[in-house]
Amino acid sequence: MFKTIQNAWKIPDLRKKILFTLFIIIVFRIGSVIPVPFLDIDALGALMTQYSGDNVLSFQNLLSGGAFANATLFAMGITPYINSSIIMQLLAVAIPPLERLAKEGNEGRKKIATITRYVTVGLGLIQGTAYYIFLRRSGIIVKDWRDGFNGVFSCAVIILAFTAGTAIMMWLGEQINSHGIGNGISILLFAGIISRMSTLVTQLVAYWEMALQGQTKFFFFVPIFVILFLFVIWLITFMNDAERRIPIQYAKRVVGRKMYGGQSTHLPIKVGMGGVLPVIFASSILSIPSTINLFVKKTDGFWGSFFNFFNTTSIGYMVLYFVLIIMFAYFYTAIQYNPVEMSNNLRQNNGTIPGIRPGRPTTDFIAKILSRITLIGALFLSVIALLPLIFGKISTMGNMSLGGTSIIILVGVALDTVKQLESQMMMRHYKGFLD
Repeated sequence: MFKTIQNAWKIPDLRKKILFTLFIIIVFRIGSVIPVPFLDIDALGALMTQYSGDNVLSFQNLLSGGAFANATLFAMGITPYINSSIIMQLLAVAIPPLERLAKEGNEGRKKIATITRYVTVGLGLIQGTAYYIFLRRSGIIVKDWRDGFNGVFSCAVIILAFTAGTAIMMWLGEQINSHGIGNGISILLFAGIISRMSTLVTQLVAYWEMALQGQTKFFFFVPIFVILFLFVIWLITFMNDAERRIPIQYAKRVVGRKMYGGQSTHLPIKVGMGGVLPVIFASSILSIPSTINLFVKKTDGFWGSFFNFFNTTSIGYMVLYFVLIIMFAYFYTAIQYNPVEMSNNLRQNNGTIPGIRPGRPTTDFIAKILSRITLIGALFLSVIALLPLIFGKISTMGNMSLGGTSIIILVGVALDTVKQLESQMMMRHYKGFLD
């Protein structure tokens, strides 16, 4: 990877793209430390320390690179855009006009992208309003909206600042897509999570100091954590390129005086088709009860037991987490891949799978392959997501900053960006047939 970046740096055009991407990341990090006005910063820090844990607030803070806990301009992070994209993908399957737009090629994709931007701003406005209400009820707002004109003005400024931050982050991501390297939204997400690495190192140092002070078990658990961290990175890297290749044979056909087809190829199906989305869906749903408990604060009786069930150290939570990851992996695959459509496309292009008859048998064969590959990918995601939780329960190091979800995002974005660099270098070094 470092060799690829070094070689890309030697090419002036790619060097400009890399520098532009780094510039956008710097702008993003600057916006992540600029707090919105009319807030009591000291009270906010004490509040977020109280609410640290496994809930929606902590998850949002992780994805925003710590901006959410500080109520900065980019506190909403890139999650409104991610949610908007997911909503549009689901609606494109359920609503026929959107489905037709998705099939209209480049123009249709541009229209869907425009709708996605509007939905992103709308979600940013809703989330910004919800965050304002949370801060107001916690006594963080200097001027309440009920305090006359000044209160209403501060309310409007805070909510609009959060919404504008969402729109700016979306624009920054699109600028990376146009003039930089990699997927813009993924790069910003990567930058936000990587900024938490310093917190992880600080926590490891703190545990090591605890070991020196007499808690000798951490002499064992801290090195094990580092080894597991490196193992998870290796496993994600290994599984990222894993795929099942279905052999395809195209029949020969004569058009005029030319013969077409006759070649053999394959249909690649990635093992990790859903990426990190099944884990994000599952963790988001399971964090809802913990978030509700932040406000109701039930610790005993039936509701106390109910909310304790959704603690990440609970065996029941881990089992439910495992089941939900499997379910969402199959759900995402069902949305993204249609075996009937894939079979029809093969038949229209005179392609067949050796030993499988065209039509229904081909559809059933592809569906069976998809089902098996999805199960393998879902089990892989489950291992990555549950390994930090199991280790945290055994070692009592359960408050580490980075979990399986974060590592999958970090490694996936890094590998994707390196692949884009390699492909662009190949394009620039290709000399053609005349040389």
